[in-house]
Amino acid sequence: MSGPAVEDLIRELAPQVLGVLVRRHGQFDACEDAVQEALLEASQQWAGGLPEHPRGWLLTVATRRLTDAWRSESARRRREQAFALDPEEAAPDLPPPQDDSLTLLFLCCHPELSPPSQLALTLRAVGGLSTAQIASAFLVPEATMAQRISRAKARIKSAGSTFGPPPASERDERLQVVLHVLYLIFNEGYTASSGPELQRAELAGEAIRLTRLVHRLAPADSEVTALLALMLLTDARRETRTGPDGALVPLTEQDRTRWDRVALTEGVDLVRRTLRTGELGPYLIQATIAATHAEAACAADTDWPQILVLYRILDRIAPNPVVTLNRAIALAMVEGPKAGLDLLDELAADERMRANHRLDAVRAHLLERDGEPAAAAQAYRLAARRTNSLPEQRYLLARAARLG
Repeated sequence: MSGPAVEDLIRELAPQVLGVLVRRHGQFDACEDAVQEALLEASQQWAGGLPEHPRGWLLTVATRRLTDAWRSESARRRREQAFALDPEEAAPDLPPPQDDSLTLLFLCCHPELSPPSQLALTLRAVGGLSTAQIASAFLVPEATMAQRISRAKARIKSAGSTFGPPPASERDERLQVVLHVLYLIFNEGYTASSGPELQRAELAGEAIRLTRLVHRLAPADSEVTALLALMLLTDARRETRTGPDGALVPLTEQDRTRWDRVALTEGVDLVRRTLRTGELGPYLIQATIAATHAEAACAADTDWPQILVLYRILDRIAPNPVVTLNRAIALAMVEGPKAGLDLLDELAADERMRANHRLDAVRAHLLERDGEPAAAAQAYRLAARRTNSLPEQRYLLARAARLG
């Protein structure tokens, strides 16, 4: 088995093994550390060949690491004896604890945690990524990420959380938090907030993998299905979003023949089936917008009136300044750039958007379309100063330079 295939298997097994340990022994923080050590050992040893029963191997090694940790503390010697590995724990034919993966996601996305902590803990405990991998993906020092994860686990412990699904009355709300965390992970992977690369494919890919996992565990939830569709439809454009030199290529200029047809077909099919049976939630609306873009053979064929209607609905049921920003773009495509600029002037009063480079970038684009090159160039340069993404900076400055 190749290296990437081994890594994929390790990530798939990670939440299963962690779920077994936490369910048997409690102490999420200690169990999660033990599983991470087992995953590291597996990544080193399995390159030469897989064990006969990979899941049983991981469970055995993780349990030994757990008992070793307890053995080192004299006050826990009795507990170590009670939790010592028994033959059944290593049995390779244990039923796959699939439900535990969703339970782990609920735990990692605990409302007591901040969004950055939720992201980091989800990627480590359920995604099977090491602290170093997560730190690299978010461009922070490994020590900083280790502290964030450690604080998150301590916060969960102090909150008295137990390993189990949330009460039925809280499930839908907690599931929305899980979906939001996966959405944030994907967005950071699709358009990195900082650094030399426009996108971080490993993060976007991990978000899709975890969302597939949730979809398998909750297939009847329309918003889960819609989020998976949205990710697939958006990620299908990945290879065309940058040129050979790494320069950003806007949606209107991308070579649509190079979009991933398999991902597009799956995404559109999910949207169509969900529209027939599900409620019109925020992710389903966004997925429908993405499907509308996907079904246009070229930029000129895009059904902008339909997209505008969808953004108006989305802005009404899930108001958000970024949604309003996208609505301004759609409005400009339907009614002209001045209409879009008027909406941007209203949006500029929102404190959350005043220093957001995307507001300036959209304003620059609409000013350019409206025949105001000097004002557009100024807005492009302001947007470039306000973004930490080097590809976006280069693109915006190039647009400004073209206008003089």
